[in-house]
Amino acid sequence: MVIKQDALLEEVVTWRRHLHENAELSHQEYKTSEYIYNLLKTFPGLTVKRLTKTSVYAVLEGTKKSELETYTIAFRADIDALPIVEEADVDFKSKTIGVMHACGHDAHAAMLLGAAKALSDKRDEISGEIRFIFQHAEEVTPGGAVELVEKGVMDGVDYVFALHVYPYENAGKFTMKEGKLNAAGDDFEIKVIGSGGHASTPELTIDPLIIGAEIATNIQQIVSRKLPILKAPVITVTKFNCGNSLNVIAGHAELGGTIRSHDPVVRVQAREYLEQVVEGIARAHGAKTEIKWDIGCAAVHNDKEATAITRGVAQELVGADNVVEMEEPLFGAEDFAAYSEVVPASMQFIGVHNESFGEAYPLHHPKFKIDESAFKFGVNYFVKIAEKFTNGLG
Repeated sequence: MVIKQDALLEEVVTWRRHLHENAELSHQEYKTSEYIYNLLKTFPGLTVKRLTKTSVYAVLEGTKKSELETYTIAFRADIDALPIVEEADVDFKSKTIGVMHACGHDAHAAMLLGAAKALSDKRDEISGEIRFIFQHAEEVTPGGAVELVEKGVMDGVDYVFALHVYPYENAGKFTMKEGKLNAAGDDFEIKVIGSGGHASTPELTIDPLIIGAEIATNIQQIVSRKLPILKAPVITVTKFNCGNSLNVIAGHAELGGTIRSHDPVVRVQAREYLEQVVEGIARAHGAKTEIKWDIGCAAVHNDKEATAITRGVAQELVGADNVVEMEEPLFGAEDFAAYSEVVPASMQFIGVHNESFGEAYPLHHPKFKIDESAFKFGVNYFVKIAEKFTNGLG
């Protein structure tokens, strides 16, 4: 059932470029989801629904009669973009200034659309049910996956699968990881409330800038001095705003950042220690603080059996030498975790770099690029997974 039609792969590229040019932010994917919905409605045998305002959900019921056990499997692609000004040298740059598909969600959606079309055309060779989830709002916490799980997209599902583009390997390669794939992500915002005044008399103020700087520095000691090194999280301060005049000490400062952790116990401890550091430093200087948490998704867990299936499929497509094993989990967050918490799951990586690009820019970089020749491997990856379950090999 491997797809070789050049016409379909050309369509996948066309779909991807349209999505790239018309990038939309999380919870704003109105045109994106409408475009995907209208395409899916043209594929035979699909039941297409809108479970939220900016996501699309399609179901394919196979018509093949089988004496083997049948399965319900789900494939997921995310569809939102990022608030980034694109700098990549491509002819199909985002038309929305300041919004860019810098994480490859346009490619995820296009590859899954290709698989949906291929499988719908071969529904008489499929037994069981296949669900296609085009998910909104992956880039914001807690993530659109949580909402869709609540809507029931995983009810009755035996396995769920996804691919993510990977700029550190060339097209024609896959990267696999069993078990913990990435990190849980929890964001924080800190407000330091001091007492402002004239810059010439700092002794008459409670300077929130100095206090905030001390907090930002001391937060780093949580990792090095409070938590076990082999389970240590990443704590990063990414925002610090204070004042707007050169001769005025402001009355408050605002800091923000994120904690990324693999261990669920350390995840809680890191938040507790951060609050202790913030409150302790502020108290020592006579200031007050407010801390707000945005608790994100858990870490993705790749099921052993589901990963074995995807590893086998990848090896069939590109050869065992081109399937790389990832040794350690990443620290990026991914709301696919909401699916992997309730259903055996496998989310793996597909190489999209090309040596002709020069530097391999990372995800979320304004110069991030994709080698579209990788799409044939992504489409066939989903198609062959479906084939495995049709043949009772799940």
